[in-house]
Amino acid sequence: MRLLVVGGSGLLGREVCRQAVGAGWSVAGTYHSGSVGVSGVTARRLDVTDRAAVRALVSAVRPDAVVGTPYRYADWAVTADGAANVASAAAEAGARLVHISSDALHAGRPEAYADDDPPTPIFPYGAAKAAAETAVRAIDPAAALVRTSLILGEGSPQIQLCRDALAGRAALFTDELRCPVDVADLAAAVLELVASDYAGPLNVAGPDGVSRAELGLLVARRAGVDPAHLKTTTAAAAGLVRPAEVRLDSTRATGLLRTRLRGVTELFAA
Repeated sequence: MRLLVVGGSGLLGREVCRQAVGAGWSVAGTYHSGSVGVSGVTARRLDVTDRAAVRALVSAVRPDAVVGTPYRYADWAVTADGAANVASAAAEAGARLVHISSDALHAGRPEAYADDDPPTPIFPYGAAKAAAETAVRAIDPAAALVRTSLILGEGSPQIQLCRDALAGRAALFTDELRCPVDVADLAAAVLELVASDYAGPLNVAGPDGVSRAELGLLVARRAGVDPAHLKTTTAAAAGLVRPAEVRLDSTRATGLLRTRLRGVTELFAA
């Protein structure tokens, strides 16, 4: 299996590369800044907003499958247009595509979101992720679209934010609820989907819904740190317009995949 991981320098992309190499696959991973840094991976620099460059790279690598993870939080061109460029090049090459999406495309509500619930974005990043999905589905209806949540693991920005809040350098929101997932679990699920014919959106997240502040408490307990100094606030008080409660119902993925999606409580158990 020849696999191209677009965004191989990111937290998830690097773990996908690592597991794919471990499975004996031939792997190429792209970076824009930073590095892929995984032994056995052919690293290639790529600007996903350059459609011709994306097409040329896919043509040179000739992958059997492409995992597309491109995003930049405040950059529509990377998150939306970049995903479309990757989908177009993969489709032209006849490569299987697994596109990584996000729970950010939902508006938030008390009830959990099913796999096929349509996007209802309420802020720019969510709109960009929704646009990316729309483009990918139009270009390649056979692609798998993985909707996931906060990604945890060594080097995770989510964990670093918790550490910063415990040190008084940041604040965690008590009114934003998500379903965190371990990066190793998510990468394993992605590789299972690469080898499958699943098409369309699929929720791949942990079973536990927790607020960012609750996540901070779990990080503190795991590190043996006194949580008394954990700084918290609310997104509303900070003046941010972002989804509040976003639970992803991953029942379909749990039944479809061999990979067990562990909850954050289990992940941080002593």
